Amino acid sequence: MDMNKTFFLRKEDCNPKWHVIDASDQILGRLATKTADLLRGKGKPEFSPHANCGDYVVIINCTKVHMTGNKWEDKEYKRYSGYRGGLKTSTAKEMLVKHPTDIIKLAVSRMLPKNRLSNQIIKRLKIYTGNEHPHTAQVS
Repeated sequence: MDMNKTFFLRKEDCNPKWHVIDASDQILGRLATKTADLLRGKGKPEFSPHANCGDYVVIINCTKVHMTGNKWEDKEYKRYSGYRGGLKTSTAKEMLVKHPTDIIKLAVSRMLPKNRLSNQIIKRLKIYTGNEHPHTAQVS
């Protein structure tokens, strides 16, 4: 590589890999930062912030993730329908029962940059509640 030329990564040059992360007994924030870095490709030497050069990430056992302190009762997830009185809130414990994959997906997506590229990046994240996932052919 010539040091006098600027390197720009093209889509054709990107070779994504597959990573499997077991979320059991892991803290949510630390898991989310590790996942966000893998999805963006920040650990690769050819990282470019304008290109989608990240890897695919499969997270299994998302129901066994941990939160420190009283976050299971204190942390609130809010969504707004757009109508008056349409603000819905639910705690992390309620989210774990109803939508266990959304806890990790929201944590990771909020750690990604807020631009058009983040929609492409978050599609490479696959989250499953159990130990099994259909992506075994890609991982091996």
